[in-house]
Amino acid sequence: MHLTACEPTAMSTAVVMDHPGADASLLQSCGTADSLASLEDTSAESTANESSEEESACAREEQSNTKAQQTTHTESGATPRPDSLSLPAKGTELWTTHRDGEVKLRMGESGPEAEPPLTVNQMFTSTVQRFGNYNALGWKDGEQWKTMTYNEYYKSCRTAAKSFLKLGLERYHGVGILGFNSAEWFIADIGAILAGGFAVGIYTTNSSEACQYVAENCQANILVVENHKQLQKILQVQDKLPHLKAIIQYKDELKEKKPNLYTWAEFMELGRDEPDAQLDDIISSQKPNQCCTLIYTSGTTGQPKGVMLSHDNLTWTAFATGRDVSLTDADKLQEVVVSYLPLSHIAAQMIDIWLPMIAGGVTYFAQPDALKGSLANTLREIRPTAFMGVPRVWEKMQEKMKSIGAKSSTVRRKVASWAKDVGLQTNLNKMELNGSLSRKPLNYRLAKRLVFRKVRKALGLDRCTRCYTGAAPITKDTLEFFLSLDIPLFELYGMSESSGPHTISLSDAFRLTSCGKVIPGCKTKIFNPDADGNGEICFWGRHVFMGYLNMPDKTEEALDADGWLHSGDLGKHDQDDFLFITGRIKELIITAGGENIPPVPIEDAVKEVVPLISNAMLIGDKRKFLSMLLTIKCQVNNETGAPEDELTPEAVELCRKLGSNATRVSEIAGGRDRVVHTAIQEGINRVNEKATSNAQRIQKWTVLEKDFSIPGGELGPTMKLKRPVVMKMYKDQIENFYKEVLTPTTPDNPLPPK
Repeated sequence: MHLTACEPTAMSTAVVMDHPGADASLLQSCGTADSLASLEDTSAESTANESSEEESACAREEQSNTKAQQTTHTESGATPRPDSLSLPAKGTELWTTHRDGEVKLRMGESGPEAEPPLTVNQMFTSTVQRFGNYNALGWKDGEQWKTMTYNEYYKSCRTAAKSFLKLGLERYHGVGILGFNSAEWFIADIGAILAGGFAVGIYTTNSSEACQYVAENCQANILVVENHKQLQKILQVQDKLPHLKAIIQYKDELKEKKPNLYTWAEFMELGRDEPDAQLDDIISSQKPNQCCTLIYTSGTTGQPKGVMLSHDNLTWTAFATGRDVSLTDADKLQEVVVSYLPLSHIAAQMIDIWLPMIAGGVTYFAQPDALKGSLANTLREIRPTAFMGVPRVWEKMQEKMKSIGAKSSTVRRKVASWAKDVGLQTNLNKMELNGSLSRKPLNYRLAKRLVFRKVRKALGLDRCTRCYTGAAPITKDTLEFFLSLDIPLFELYGMSESSGPHTISLSDAFRLTSCGKVIPGCKTKIFNPDADGNGEICFWGRHVFMGYLNMPDKTEEALDADGWLHSGDLGKHDQDDFLFITGRIKELIITAGGENIPPVPIEDAVKEVVPLISNAMLIGDKRKFLSMLLTIKCQVNNETGAPEDELTPEAVELCRKLGSNATRVSEIAGGRDRVVHTAIQEGINRVNEKATSNAQRIQKWTVLEKDFSIPGGELGPTMKLKRPVVMKMYKDQIENFYKEVLTPTTPDNPLPPK
């Protein structure tokens, strides 16, 4: 895959480059045709990017003067962590928080990090030259799929750019985009960049006030909204947005005419016959080390931060990632992806917009109700060559396939069970041999013919050579379920601040529960590792962001003086340099006895041994012992995303197997169902048996009346647990755990669960 810079004029101004010093180390049966028929209780907004993403590295004060170890899988000599940076001069430092700022690029002398920097326009025109007549975008109009070629796509983006300029878009001001994935979303995004503005995705679940904050923060001149519902949010706060000059609605007819409110067709008409000179001047003045996109973090720890991404952040990351995962150029075999994850996240932008562009791939848009059921049909119609699902998407598929499998005949169940045993064993062997299984065993080939091919076809994944998962931790159970069906899920890891991916699992380099290896051209170091090699994961590379818009203090918390991005995540490398995430610094529980306990492994272990559990949250910071809040798997309201009282079919089935007749959460919560209560306690006992110390045992627990959710406030937009919010919401239940002053459990002094 070759990338050429097509516009030398745009490169006429020297780009200052930098690379790290030499001392930086280099761092259950299977379903049938309708097996994915419904993912109904995953809302579109609960999905998304950034495996570790937005809650970047704010909780390191206590570490700031400690020693760092730069490691791959062995720790090298310790170097002190540098103090924070002084205010940078334009274009000479690795970071900036000014909208018109320029940064040094983290260039290397050879390999991927030495690739010539490109602007978005240069990358796009290179693709148009090579693949102009290939389809770039596809969408459904009624029952018909319509497509747009790269030539048409680029022309539309230029027209949109001229329209934005005519509406008064100023240099380095935002174009906010609020709506579900569509061709118009992409064209508005790239049009904003070509016109010299910032492309700014806004969460579709945002309230009016949250939309106002983003629009104000990026000084948006123009807001592009999907429909009347999203338009209302903007109209409510319009008078508080002094920079706003126009609003464009890209779907449905306008319900009312208002000044400076345009339909998509009216908007595109504005720039259609405008001369090219102004736009061409702006494009030729753009540099790869200037900002072009803002990604707003979800604000789970305060106000959202505007992550400034440069042209080079996007174009280089797409290039380096595309090469790492061996994307095929369109003239050999065109890559096909389905766009359905929220585009306000960098992962969706990278996978749906920029990676296909690098190789001349085609992106098809799912329906807005994708995660309420229609995604299954889209996948079967489009048959993507690569597919990214957040853990909840894969879990829903697993649940659906299991429930269909349970209704199969005895013979089919036995065949499926045999095939899955064969599939798991063969794939685990292949994994150990790094993908080089010289000859597949006969029973595997038979299982593939009888089961695996049919499952892939039913899911629409028969052409899919890369199935990815990211944005949140996925359970080993789900990974093994799909691996047993000959569908390895490749975990990737990164954050908004690293333009998306940092490590990726590949078919010839993956390990269960690992996030893979670092993308060539990027580097990882483990900061301040403990005896087991666990420390804060730090990133270096041309994918590292420019800074947080107008937030120098927050930027200094995330980037140290040498330019390493501190992720706030804890992790370690194994002997083969595979990265394993072990928790987040801010989530660490430090007990009253001073023991440091990462909660996620314990929470995951409980969910694994008690499949009835939906969410688990460990409590114990500054407490004498650990306790846990639990929720039960329940149905979710399709429209609101709110949890309901009815159990999921899988949960009902699990209750039956235990000997309980419960069909509702309210029949189980608070210990009302003794059978379920006993089963949960037995599961927790099993987890406690494996605890590395007495302090890591769960002493008390309770089942809450409702599951955690985004509308409930317990989960963020990417389905991440908002621990401080949960602590506040359920403080009475938590205080109840610790009312009696009891000594921690010993075999002679067992504590009964509350």
